[in-house]
Amino acid sequence: MESFVSMVQANALVVSASILVISYLFIATEKIPKVTIALVGAALTLLLGLLGQNAKVDGVLDKYYFINYVDFNVIFLLVSMMIIVSIATRSGMFNWIANEMLKKTKGHPAVILCTLALFTAVTSAFLDNVTTVILIMPVTFAIAKELDINPIPFLITEIIASNIGGTATLIGDPPNIIIGSAAGLTFMDFIKELTIIVAIILITVTTLMMLWFRKYLHADSEKMKKISELDNSNTITNKALMFRSIFVLTLVILGFVTHDITHIQTCVCAMTGASLLLLFEKPSDILLDVEWCTIFFFIGLFIIIGGFEKAGGIELMAKWLIDVTHGSQALASTVILWGSGILSGFIDNIPYTATMTPMIAEISATKGAEFAQPLWWCLSLGACLGGNMTIIGAAANVIVSETSAANGYKIKFMEYLKYGVVVMFISLALSTAYIWMRFLNQ
Repeated sequence: MESFVSMVQANALVVSASILVISYLFIATEKIPKVTIALVGAALTLLLGLLGQNAKVDGVLDKYYFINYVDFNVIFLLVSMMIIVSIATRSGMFNWIANEMLKKTKGHPAVILCTLALFTAVTSAFLDNVTTVILIMPVTFAIAKELDINPIPFLITEIIASNIGGTATLIGDPPNIIIGSAAGLTFMDFIKELTIIVAIILITVTTLMMLWFRKYLHADSEKMKKISELDNSNTITNKALMFRSIFVLTLVILGFVTHDITHIQTCVCAMTGASLLLLFEKPSDILLDVEWCTIFFFIGLFIIIGGFEKAGGIELMAKWLIDVTHGSQALASTVILWGSGILSGFIDNIPYTATMTPMIAEISATKGAEFAQPLWWCLSLGACLGGNMTIIGAAANVIVSETSAANGYKIKFMEYLKYGVVVMFISLALSTAYIWMRFLNQ
């Protein structure tokens, strides 16, 4: 046994890289639940001694203790926001907002498409993408039924808008939470650097979607009138809960915005908000709504990548990128942006981002924070926007696809791909122009 452990330690880089690559392959095939793969990979990392299992060794703190590699800023922020959203949703407030916006459209399908795109994008910036599409889909199906039109163009638009909108903020998409924690970027950093380009991409892509789907955007005038007279009076099911939720959400977002002044971490703001709302709820019910599979997937993934990082794999990747781009900041930015975009269309952008952030952190340590600054934003834009490329590119895409099929409207892989590829290409092209003008043309 000792000789086996010694052999593993001597070949730690190969072993840890193998665990990481094999985990990626299984996650990509989706034959086994990704949380299972992540936890099996994490267990192997620990059993093989790639990371320490004890907090102290001979009374001295072990810097390679596996818990040190789990980013609890990310974990607690995710759990807390899931709790807040779960409680707020029970009041009916999000459906009320969606219905009110739709009444303003007077039932015009083209205006409805723009409204749904805007609502989905803005909501995705402050809630997670999956929650947003789950909230908006029932409204979409109801509208399609009332107007007797095909809901698929609206659903595809919502998928794309959710991934675009989620790119704009720290909490909008899990990759941004990982990046923000690793790079020390605040909520306002994301707002300041990404809101403009995200807005440009959203306007451009929504206009394109209207042109693509124009033959579907017609409805009978009587049916349009029904939407304009939609009864929204009973949508709010609990007014006291709605007011509490609005109050707490406002405080939490204010906490995010004022981080530079208060220096209170985003996860602490979110935890405080979640705990305040839980005072009035039955925790056992609310905690059932937390996506624990996602949380444990993150934990397992952090441990797997930690083993690879300890073995020197991340440092090797960083050195390779610097060498292959000849130390050019512009070339490194372009490679990360487009590489992230294309890869995130086929593999889960969460493990991809979790692998890339230590690499960019290593580049930052080697070449300086100023050199690495555009690389962080390229990773964010590429990983988040690349999810629009295929129907399996992001969790929100899969949820919409499965729900649509269950309702009798199947979104075929190739049908979506012809829209997704163009949207991704346009999004990354606009992002490239922005990155060059904002950071590289100086």
